[in-house]
Amino acid sequence: MTATSTETDQRSSTGERGVQKKSTPSRLNTPQGKTAIADSVVSKIAGMAAREVDGVYKMGGGSARSMSALRERLPGSSGPSITAGVAVEVGETQAAIDLDLVVEYGVAIADLAQGVRHNVIGAVERMTGLEVTEVNIAVDDVHLPDEPSDEQPEQAPRVR
Repeated sequence: MTATSTETDQRSSTGERGVQKKSTPSRLNTPQGKTAIADSVVSKIAGMAAREVDGVYKMGGGSARSMSALRERLPGSSGPSITAGVAVEVGETQAAIDLDLVVEYGVAIADLAQGVRHNVIGAVERMTGLEVTEVNIAVDDVHLPDEPSDEQPEQAPRVR
């Protein structure tokens, strides 16, 4: 049986924090079979979990947002991509996640990043059983309150 590690926060006698790894059995590799989780599954979960945090305005770098806005205008489009701004690497028992965010003006970015990290790790680990080794966050822009939205308002039909 394959083992993964979980971390626990420990304080040494000098008061310094350290991380102690404990080995736990993997729920993805069992004697009955192996479960593989696709990158796209982890990307969707991470994208949804990041968007749930207050203060995240949009996901994706400048070019990714531009392409997403263009795709949204195409007929038959399903709307904004859940995976925009999300890159993942998925192994047999672990995942690493990179996120590109646009944040609301006035939000404490360090606190927001910690909240996003916590939400993403919790959602991915709970839903997939994968151990999330890291969540790297890049803040690409700040959305100002008086800035026009990237989304175009619905236009009234020209004919009735």
